[in-house]
Amino acid sequence: MSTKVPHNHDNQEIDIFQLSTSIGNFFDRINESVFRSIQFFLRNWILAMVLVILGFGLGWYLDSNKKSFQNQVVVTPNFGSVDYLYSKIDLIQAKVAAGDAGFLKNVVGISNPQNISKIEIKPIADVYKFIEDKEQNFELIKLMAEVGEVKKVLEDNVTSKNYSLHTISFISKEVINEKEVIEPLLKYLNDSEYFTAAQKIGYKNLEQEITQNDTIIAQIDNVLNGFSNTAKSNVKSDKLVYYSENTQLNDIIKTKQKLVIEQGKNRLKLISSDKTIKEISTTLNMNDNKIVNGNFKFLLPVFFLVLFVFISLFQKFYRKQLLKSQVNKV
Repeated sequence: MSTKVPHNHDNQEIDIFQLSTSIGNFFDRINESVFRSIQFFLRNWILAMVLVILGFGLGWYLDSNKKSFQNQVVVTPNFGSVDYLYSKIDLIQAKVAAGDAGFLKNVVGISNPQNISKIEIKPIADVYKFIEDKEQNFELIKLMAEVGEVKKVLEDNVTSKNYSLHTISFISKEVINEKEVIEPLLKYLNDSEYFTAAQKIGYKNLEQEITQNDTIIAQIDNVLNGFSNTAKSNVKSDKLVYYSENTQLNDIIKTKQKLVIEQGKNRLKLISSDKTIKEISTTLNMNDNKIVNGNFKFLLPVFFLVLFVFISLFQKFYRKQLLKSQVNKV
């Protein structure tokens, strides 16, 4: 027993010594690598400086000439024109991808079609408005959520196309204004014989509904005023008995409240119903904040230096292997 303990103690000391030696050698190798790197750049400082200046100049040029801007138009499609709107935007994107400047300029009306690089449309998810006062939509969400994730259900095309607001986004290479792109784009989207007729009829129907509801509300007010005047005068009559026994005053008041709320929504709806595709808001010329945008003057010098180091290491490796092969032949 007494002879084994010192032996284990010696092994532990050897292991610790080897570990400390390995750690020391590791840091020595790091120091040596850093020193060699410094020597490499000192030997090639002129070439490294030329690469940095060249990369900075080229990057500055690219930053000045390769800017891109995000543009967004929020629209609401009326009279069942959602699928029509999406198909039109998909058609425009196909023409942009194909470089069909003639279609974009002559049919859509964009004066500088080469300035547009991409266009797409996405719904603005508003599930609360989607199910507001629409029990069937709420039940639809519940049913679809039972067979999948709620987020996927809300983003699904079947659901998302029923949202009232949609965002048309496109990227431009230069600063634009509404007259160049937005106005001709909206004019093109609203250029449909069918939906133009549907818009006129739908707008007229909405006006008639508002007028009719105003008339009904006025009639309800007359009935309520009759009750109020009769109650104030405290005059009992056969007619009063008839009304009090056969008319549910609470239902009349609820009907009026419902109509007043509906009238408010109809008047708001009337504002956006003068066009098939109604523009709600426009945001133009937002800088497209990508990693490379505005950073080429910093990225290219680093890239050139890394490429230079890689080529130098490759040449050193090749010469070393070539020398070994020559020695082995001898």
